[in-house]
Amino acid sequence: MDELIRHPLAYARWLHGWSQTELARYVKKAARRRDRRAGTSRQRVSLWEKNVTPDDFSQNLLADVFRVPHERVAALGWPHWLPGQETPAPLGTGATLTVLRKAAQMALDRRTFLTYTPAALSALALQWATIDPALAAGATNGRRVDPAFVGWLEKTARDLTSLPTAHRQHTGALLDGHLTTVADLLDHGSYSSHLETRLHALAARLNQTIGWHRFDHEHHAAANRYWHAAVHAAHHAGDTDLGAGTLSDIAYQNIWLGQPRTAVDSLEHALSRTVRPTARALLFLRKARAHAMLQEPRACYRDLAQAEKLLNTATDPAPPWCAWMSPADVGVDTGRCLIDLGQPRRAQDQISQGIALLPPARNKTKAVFLAYEAESLLAQGDITQAAELARNSLQLAQQIGASRCVQQIRDLSTIFAPHLSDHSVEHLLHDVALMR
Repeated sequence: MDELIRHPLAYARWLHGWSQTELARYVKKAARRRDRRAGTSRQRVSLWEKNVTPDDFSQNLLADVFRVPHERVAALGWPHWLPGQETPAPLGTGATLTVLRKAAQMALDRRTFLTYTPAALSALALQWATIDPALAAGATNGRRVDPAFVGWLEKTARDLTSLPTAHRQHTGALLDGHLTTVADLLDHGSYSSHLETRLHALAARLNQTIGWHRFDHEHHAAANRYWHAAVHAAHHAGDTDLGAGTLSDIAYQNIWLGQPRTAVDSLEHALSRTVRPTARALLFLRKARAHAMLQEPRACYRDLAQAEKLLNTATDPAPPWCAWMSPADVGVDTGRCLIDLGQPRRAQDQISQGIALLPPARNKTKAVFLAYEAESLLAQGDITQAAELARNSLQLAQQIGASRCVQQIRDLSTIFAPHLSDHSVEHLLHDVALMR
């Protein structure tokens, strides 16, 4: 399998068929055309692709090489001006079916960075908060769609998405097939407005679930597109909570990839139209995480309090897409926030209590939470216990086939490197090395 592309600059190179050495050579030529010199090397390009930001002069040279207008560089910032970035289709313009069809027909993408810029994602969230879903309503002529068949699709989709995490790695092709069928029905079928709403709601749920499958395998560009389609379909169906929940999934992806400010902006818009208490609790919890990463403790604690209050006072059934939300999630994510805010001892208490409440079916979540706990112990100097928990997290991630959880431990393992004399660290680094 080809090595995954993890940065927009690497993708821009790939589009042109250039190696890092060739790109460095073109940057030097661009400098000479300006009667300047550039010390760009393959090593410097490699650093840029590892999230080291080029200085303004280097970015201008790169813009010359990729033929990107300099005003776009200034407006979008690094790395969002690079070739390969995309713009989400606006809501309320009749584009829902086109977006669904593109998602249903899309093969796995080698890219793992986000294909939509932060500004584009914020714009999509703003549209969600302000555009009336009735504007997107439409109808299609064709063969009559059987309501019983739609009911079967809905039931089997529920069954597939409710399987324990360990089984979900085997359901991808079935979910893809369901989505293609739903897109075909919407494209070629004849149906009542009620059945149209059901089909769009089903398409939204399928796209949301498939997006999580892609996200768990680090195919972030693909996850973006599926979630974008889910937002469109939920908007068409008038399911405000599901649409807001999918926007919060995109926000969570931004948090995972280190873009918390984009997540906060999107979640603010999503919350403006989220109704049910459990759904609102989840969005507040994710917003708290983003505020913690931004070192904004007051906003973080405020959102944590809101999440806990909403979850504890919820009396109506939670929407299916967030029915898993529980005090365990509030506890562990509170701990994750405390780690970011420099309070590892308090974080450890919250995380260990939360993990104890998790049901066995949520092993993917447990793998992520164990990594958090390992990080909190590492910050307290408990190297041996931290390494053992990290190793447990790695084993769980391998069992369920969630490569993003494996990558989480890979990233954490670099902090253990100075402690090779500890046998637990030695075992952890050995296991990590076997995964490369």
